[in-house]
Amino acid sequence: MIKYIVLALIVIIVLSFFGYDLRAIIEAPVTQNNLGYAWGGVTYVWDNYLKNPVNYFWNNIFIGLLWQAFTNNLGRINAGAPTELENIGNRILNIGSEPYRPLDQ
Repeated sequence: MIKYIVLALIVIIVLSFFGYDLRAIIEAPVTQNNLGYAWGGVTYVWDNYLKNPVNYFWNNIFIGLLWQAFTNNLGRINAGAPTELENIGNRILNIGSEPYRPLDQ
């Protein structure tokens, strides 16, 4: 992320060196029309193709399935208790009366 910020600053410096005025370019009516047209395309694609799948993923998968487990495990880690995954692993390894022993032993 930082490298992109540095790259953007370098591009701005190079454009300034060659005499380009970014404010004049951005505020030009042609640029504003082009940006408006591009924004209209982005909103069209979002509204008609991406909005429903992204909202479904966010609400039903991320929030519905993952968030509760994530917050519970963070609370366990903060309290020094084993996570749910560690508890499941211990239960699997200690099935029956004998502790886990590899098959080759």
